[in-house]
Amino acid sequence: MDIAGGRRSLTGLLVTWGLTRLVLLLFVLKVFVFPGPDVTSDVSVIYQGWYETLRHGTFPLDDVTWQYPPAAALPILSPALLGFLDYATAFFVLAFLADLVVLTLLLYAGLRPGKTVRGAWVWVLGVPLLGPTVYARYDVMVTAVAVAGLLAGARHPRVMGILVGFGAMLKVWPALLLLGARKRGAWAWAVATVAALAALFAVTMPGAFAFLTFQRNRGTEVESLGSLVIHVARQFGWDGQVLLNYGSIEFVGPWVNTISSAALFLTGVAFGWLLLWRLMATRFLPNTLAEAAFVAVLMFTATSRVISPQYMVWLVALAAVCMCFRSSRMGVPVALVLAAAFVTVLEFPIWFVHVVMSDTLGVALLFVRNGLLVIAALLGAVELWQSTVSREPVPPLPTQATRTRETSASS
Repeated sequence: MDIAGGRRSLTGLLVTWGLTRLVLLLFVLKVFVFPGPDVTSDVSVIYQGWYETLRHGTFPLDDVTWQYPPAAALPILSPALLGFLDYATAFFVLAFLADLVVLTLLLYAGLRPGKTVRGAWVWVLGVPLLGPTVYARYDVMVTAVAVAGLLAGARHPRVMGILVGFGAMLKVWPALLLLGARKRGAWAWAVATVAALAALFAVTMPGAFAFLTFQRNRGTEVESLGSLVIHVARQFGWDGQVLLNYGSIEFVGPWVNTISSAALFLTGVAFGWLLLWRLMATRFLPNTLAEAAFVAVLMFTATSRVISPQYMVWLVALAAVCMCFRSSRMGVPVALVLAAAFVTVLEFPIWFVHVVMSDTLGVALLFVRNGLLVIAALLGAVELWQSTVSREPVPPLPTQATRTRETSASS
């Protein structure tokens, strides 16, 4: 083993992480100006406005842009931990620390026997491809919880269940990480955690579940897969509008409800396929838990009525966890997700005005980005099926007690 080479590689990874994250901080702190609309306004205006409401013990009941589970109040309130900084700066620092937590978890996992630091490299290189949006949303904090839960899954199912349950109460999607979990403890502890937090918030803070109504009423966002139909229709005189609706830029007008329903149908199809896979799978390898989570989130993201740029943070993180395993077969889907991350920063924020206008550049960027996600989802699903659905299940790994008994019997 080349110890010196390994140290140089690790040093290069840490230096790359430090330099790229410094640049991201300089952008969100506006030392440098990133092209396109200001991505930090969500923090300085929307998040800070929610903070003022939440710190008085109630959820923003009259704000339709609040579309998150009740535990989302915690990251919104978290800048209070750094009271010596203004709200926005404190939030950016905490987002940076959450990024560092993800890197630490991936390095810890990657340096274990049978693992590799390729996963850490995916995270180090993938995050800056998305630009400063990563630090201007609370998704990176949720991602840190999700990565911790996923990496704990194999050895500590109860810990995984608690972290996944907590993550689901932050932003729902971490619930998909349970798809490949085989031990009932993970499911039971996740359900118990969700129930406990739901009860706690329901009792202590009014409006804990108002987000369900706001989320249900969302339309078709201009960056989603379904929006491509309207982007093309606009070239032929589609009679509708592009409005700031429910906190995002959405299409409003003819056929929008039909397209939104079609997106929900595709999501239902994805869920049906995942359920079928779970029933048919017999080979559960060490990397199956991570790969199932990656494919599930990829499918739900690609078919969603909304594909916000921060959703890509989830995919980059889950791709990184997959790549921690030497035996992972998700190399091509991971590469496609990284490519989609780069195209995402081009369509938002750099050339977002072209997306809103549905001109040639904007529509082309969306076709490429959404096409990459769809292809990645399909290829990931094929790889997951081929590696896990077979007639002969993989025998369980021998435990320490089993090895001891075998040694005693042979002697």
